[in-house]
Amino acid sequence: MALALMLQGTGSDVGKSVLLAGMARAFTRRGLKVRPFKPQNMSNNAAVTADGGEIGRAQALQARACGARPVTDMNPVLLKPQSEGQAQIVLAGKVWGTACAREYRQLTPGLLPVVLAAFTRLTEGADLVLIEGAGSPAEINLRAGDIANMGFADAAGVPVVLIGDIERGGVIAQLVGTRVLLSASERALLAGYIVNKFRGEIRLFDGGIDALSEHTGLRCFGVVPYFPAVANLPGEDSLALVPHSPTACAPEDGRVRIAVPLLPHIANFDDFDPLRAEPGVELVMISPGQPLPRDAALVILPGSKATIGDLEFLRQEGWDIDLLAHRRHGGHILGLCAGYQMLGRSITDRFGMEGRKETIKGLGLLQIDTVLSGTKRLAETTGIELSTGLPVSGYEMHLGTTTGPGMERPMLRLGGGVDGCLSRDGRVAGCYLHGLFASDPFRRAFLQTLGADTGELAYEQQLEATLDDLADHLEHNLDLSALLAAARSPHLKPTG
Repeated sequence: MALALMLQGTGSDVGKSVLLAGMARAFTRRGLKVRPFKPQNMSNNAAVTADGGEIGRAQALQARACGARPVTDMNPVLLKPQSEGQAQIVLAGKVWGTACAREYRQLTPGLLPVVLAAFTRLTEGADLVLIEGAGSPAEINLRAGDIANMGFADAAGVPVVLIGDIERGGVIAQLVGTRVLLSASERALLAGYIVNKFRGEIRLFDGGIDALSEHTGLRCFGVVPYFPAVANLPGEDSLALVPHSPTACAPEDGRVRIAVPLLPHIANFDDFDPLRAEPGVELVMISPGQPLPRDAALVILPGSKATIGDLEFLRQEGWDIDLLAHRRHGGHILGLCAGYQMLGRSITDRFGMEGRKETIKGLGLLQIDTVLSGTKRLAETTGIELSTGLPVSGYEMHLGTTTGPGMERPMLRLGGGVDGCLSRDGRVAGCYLHGLFASDPFRRAFLQTLGADTGELAYEQQLEATLDDLADHLEHNLDLSALLAAARSPHLKPTG
């Protein structure tokens, strides 16, 4: 059986996902067959797997770092917030149901066997499994029924490395306090700690390491300097989306401005990463309370986990009026997945898939109607964008069937069929394909129609280069050999 090592954080967003991806690439380069695993994730940024399911985007990136295709066993439980207090539960890659926090906590003991079975299958074909926790194990009020942190580590018998974020301040208290709040048996699983996101002269933290050793008795596997190129990697949490209030003047250096309204349940927002990386583009995320910028060349309506709720929110913000003015003044509008559905004439939730059974009026910018029902479509696909004839690829992840006369002017041809549609003048478009802008030739041609000066960005190559640079960064700043030596073969406890 493979060796296993778990990374748990002293809080959310301490860098667990990125560190695990870098370690995965580094150990893979050493000749090991590495696989990522996250027992439970909460994110609306998901990826389609090779076996036809969905997992958190971070695990898909980590799989890429290992040189492996993502599979559902890498993230057996995915929670996707879709309304106030409610989340959709994706179990083993498929939608299982919805639950509030209280209901979910009652379900977790029954989910542990599913999680352990997925983990066991993953270990059978690997040399090393790197496991990512969620949030913090110090939330002892949530310890009963935990499957994400120490609950999993204890059940699987795997060692744990704590990650502290020094950028937030108080990293010594983070690490010492987390250990104090663990039970004696949980402390026995701790192999050491890593201090992440350090800025400045690392030697200045020598006293901090001495203090941590005195108060915890744990070894330090390294202090990792802040890695600026992390911005090139897909983010998982919408908290990473920085709202931007555009200035009244045009973007500098002749860049074109592309605006994205930050909807409450925005999903699959890594669609925008290739645009953000383009030197000729200023991508602005518009927060509630701010108008859509009048000088934007393009407004993109993003994917959403709650299409009807987010469309209602868009109207409450007055963004529907901004969109109509943008359209009237010659601007371009693109809808992706849920954003595509919003651009149509109507959306009907016949079975209450998102909560209430209702029909809501769409923005009316495309002659289409959508009914939210049936099986969720999850598929990787390739094809061409019809106006340019250039190749595109990505994945579909949506509920609903879209029909209407607007589909006589499709945007894409995918796998023998067509997808999306265009307005008669071509200024409004939408489709279901996520990952559209990762295709370099299409992205360049599309941006040139907006007047952008495009460079030679090769997006997929940039991702690979960033993962290699991250692995180099960790090779220089972590004792990876000691981390590998700390890994152990799991010893699963019986459940039931």
